[in-house]
Amino acid sequence: MAHNLEDVAEQLRAERATPDAISEASRETLPYMRRIADALGALRALVSDQTPTEQLESDLRVVEGVVSAIVGGGDKAARILERLPDIRQQLVTDIEATFAKDPAAVSVGQIIASYPSFLAVATYRIAHVFYEVGEPIVARAMSEDAHRQTGIDINPGAVIGESFFIDHGTGVVIGETCELGCGVKLYHGVTLGAFSNEAGREDAGKKRHPTLEDDVTIYPNATILGGATVIGMGSVIGGNVWVTRSVPPYTRIKIGEPDLEKHERPPPQFGEGI
Repeated sequence: MAHNLEDVAEQLRAERATPDAISEASRETLPYMRRIADALGALRALVSDQTPTEQLESDLRVVEGVVSAIVGGGDKAARILERLPDIRQQLVTDIEATFAKDPAAVSVGQIIASYPSFLAVATYRIAHVFYEVGEPIVARAMSEDAHRQTGIDINPGAVIGESFFIDHGTGVVIGETCELGCGVKLYHGVTLGAFSNEAGREDAGKKRHPTLEDDVTIYPNATILGGATVIGMGSVIGGNVWVTRSVPPYTRIKIGEPDLEKHERPPPQFGEGI
């Protein structure tokens, strides 16, 4: 066994010495992922009022140190923390929209404490700031934290307006170059994606994902693709619809009623299986 392990070790050494994607990745200087999780948790607590108000200054100093460590400098950390009041104001509109549009919501406190959509959107709002200041790896790590917990995948590069509400949310995907206006509502299983094509890396930096204007509603499992696709203001996209072309404002898109077959049978007698 020892001899076999020596052979395996030698083979791995040779592989690691060969330039490839894994060996290249191992030489990258990446932020410490545990610190990113710590920073994200602290920032979410700050913008959702889950820290003592009388200790805000001291809490901010601690968070500034953690953020500075993962972004490589105090100046960038200060720029991020200066955005916290704006993030909180955006989240207020998101919570208000959630409470107004979801009759199942008992209170705004319940939304903050237990709604997966709030966790995902709050994380997106924070991660988007890191993305904007030039920290895409940190931003993506933050978005993946919420993705793992909620099943909602929001790329931090997307631009999303105020009063955003995701109902249920599992399986929602929002791509990097999406642009969403104010008052947008998505249900579970919605994909705002890009076309797969042969261009590959050549499409990096291009507008690949759709635009949704203000007050658009997208029902479950709808798929909307393409950077040139614009869903006009006030439009409603029905469930299971596949959209690859722009939709004018105040348009309703749905699939026609399916032909359902009904086969009636007598009720089972006592003791018979269903």
